[in-house]
Amino acid sequence: MAMGARRKFVAGNWKMHGMAGSLSELQPIAAAADASKSVDVALCLPSTLIARAADAAPTLPIGAQDCHQAEHGAHTGCVSAAMLAEVGARLTIVGHSERRQDQQESNADIKAKAEAAHAAGLSVILCCGETEAQRDAGQAIARVTAQIAESMPDDASADWLTIAYEPIWAIGTGRVPQTSDVAEMHGAIRMKLRDLIGEEADAMRILYGGSMNGGNAAELLAVSDVDGGLVGGASLSADKFVPIIEAAAGAS
Repeated sequence: MAMGARRKFVAGNWKMHGMAGSLSELQPIAAAADASKSVDVALCLPSTLIARAADAAPTLPIGAQDCHQAEHGAHTGCVSAAMLAEVGARLTIVGHSERRQDQQESNADIKAKAEAAHAAGLSVILCCGETEAQRDAGQAIARVTAQIAESMPDDASADWLTIAYEPIWAIGTGRVPQTSDVAEMHGAIRMKLRDLIGEEADAMRILYGGSMNGGNAAELLAVSDVDGGLVGGASLSADKFVPIIEAAAGAS
């Protein structure tokens, strides 16, 4: 598939935010998504909201933020991919930097989660990224491409798998990635994907996950190999998320 044939994809990640009252934001987001025929849009919500969100906005794909790699078992507090699918999730994030760091998830864990999600019928956003220390040591590309190689599910396909790059070094540090940094990393990811899955790599979308907002979305989405965004805080409200959807439509 040629680069121009990859549809832009904007996915929101509410993280540990949102109560029932927050679902009022879904209708205007869904309306913007429906109006943007050239852009795929999804929201990854806390597990407590997935069923209600799927009912409230049936045209908007609702996702989870993680899943367990086992189908069932003695895993207190965990949720399987099949459970998420049963309540209306259509996709899930795996390997987010916060889970890699806070829950010490390994690349092997993330690979197993991606495969479990696919087996349950979910699409997957697989995250990768490097820390400030790794970037300053000149290890950024090596670190990220190694994460992808070790986390990539065996049956990876652009039909259900998306990669999201998170510049962890720019989160809360005051450092702002230049578009040249973004282009270099996304290009390296594309090359690594070609090594791993061949021509299928040209169809796989790579999202940028570094504080995308309405003010910078158009510039970031114009960068080569940036096929959309994994959006955190700006996805919590329609006022902030809809302009990103509109920027993606303009870049399509």
